[in-house]
Amino acid sequence: MSDKPFYEHHVFFCLNQRKPGERTCCADKGAQAAQEHAKKRIKQLGLAGEGKVRINKAGCLERCEEGPVVVIYPQGTWYTFVDNEDIDEIIDTHIVGGKIVDRLKI
Repeated sequence: MSDKPFYEHHVFFCLNQRKPGERTCCADKGAQAAQEHAKKRIKQLGLAGEGKVRINKAGCLERCEEGPVVVIYPQGTWYTFVDNEDIDEIIDTHIVGGKIVDRLKI
């Protein structure tokens, strides 16, 4: 058994959907489209697969008011985002470049 993580980066997008009138949720802030964009971009860059990067959907990550949110493991770095440009910056800077995107970190 190895101490090395199965994925270099395991990325979880909160896609939780709440009932109308309840607490805010990531699903109402474009999280699904962002997750799909990230998954497609990671594949295009040839970064998908074992030992590389995995983009996953997640239920509520309990940071609703800061959302939409994405968390990258094993580092445990939390980000918020507004659009695909933010997602691309997270991919290019954090996943590819190994540096934190301070302006999007929560």
